[in-house]
Amino acid sequence: MSNLVQISGHLLNIAFIMYLVAVFFFGGAIRDKRARAKQKGTNMWSKIAITITILGFIAQLGYFITRWIAGGHIPLSNLYEFTTFFGMMLVGAFILIYFIYRLNVLGFFALPIAMLIIAYASMFPSDIAPLIPALQSEWLIIHVSTAAIGQAILSISFIAGLIYLLKVVDTSKLSLKSFSLEFIMYILVVALGFIIITTSFSMANYQADFSWVNREGQTLEANYQLPALVGPHEAEKIGGNGMEPLVEMPALVNAKKLNTVIWSTLVGTLLYLLLRLIFRKSISAIFQPLARKANLDLVDEIGYRSVLIGFPVFSLGGLVFAMIWAQIAWTRFWGWDPKEVFALITFLFYAVFLHLRLSVGWHGEKSAWLAVVGFAIILFNLIFVNLILAGLHSYA
Repeated sequence: MSNLVQISGHLLNIAFIMYLVAVFFFGGAIRDKRARAKQKGTNMWSKIAITITILGFIAQLGYFITRWIAGGHIPLSNLYEFTTFFGMMLVGAFILIYFIYRLNVLGFFALPIAMLIIAYASMFPSDIAPLIPALQSEWLIIHVSTAAIGQAILSISFIAGLIYLLKVVDTSKLSLKSFSLEFIMYILVVALGFIIITTSFSMANYQADFSWVNREGQTLEANYQLPALVGPHEAEKIGGNGMEPLVEMPALVNAKKLNTVIWSTLVGTLLYLLLRLIFRKSISAIFQPLARKANLDLVDEIGYRSVLIGFPVFSLGGLVFAMIWAQIAWTRFWGWDPKEVFALITFLFYAVFLHLRLSVGWHGEKSAWLAVVGFAIILFNLIFVNLILAGLHSYA
């Protein structure tokens, strides 16, 4: 089993490196003057890029299968496994869409987003543990996998929307649109800041162990890999070489994960300011030339079709299958758990998206902004609801 776990970890690392290399080749495909006019995947750069992407996807699929064999159950039982699966499905959705539309710029932006999602998973424990009783059901496969696939397809609409906005928004003028677009780029830089800070302290073998008291009055232990700016409820240091918490959080808040969010935001903000200082222009202005030759009608169609396909898939996985499993496991189909609430919010938002698109005629730029907001809701559910709000779905 230990050998399979190591192999699965190596395969995931290989996939990550391949995605990174593929981004380089997609960038070359965009800048190739022979294919620049249509931004279609007909040059050597793009052929190499999509080949490497497919190989990376196969490697990540190998990680998924070997981890499944090693654990004896589908690797979707905690946030590490769910988030890596989400990233894998995002790459899979991109590959399928690429062979339909041959849009190189989509790969240049889709793969870094998938890489950030996979890197985000590294903050969670990667150990394989037996399934808790609540998850010992075939509905784990049906509900969680379908919800993740639906969200991955919906995420493609965000990437298409971001490309659309990078082309049409005038970043040289101070406006609400340019500010909003730059804020999106800032959030992506913050995600990069998370990777930098967690990797740095991990290499330094930083550790601090605390005992704390949960809402039920039970004494538990928390292991910090980052300095404790915020600590758990009634924290008491019991080991490690790290600092004492500056502030204690109430038992309702997952202080360890909130601490990671705060550190990521601080480092990401410093990184953002450093990039602005080096390039002397906004981050969106730096990437704007890559989207300059994109076909807006094509990008808009990709965004719309991604929602058209992803919405029913997510509705099945995130709501219908979830309610069936909740009725079986908890004898009620709805309980206003934080994850349930945000699954409903996601469903309602994309229902409104399709209504505005089909009935009101919100195409192009308006549709792109909606896709961006939709992805923000997905990320809020994935990050803040999982990290900060405790609930029945807190399996990380």
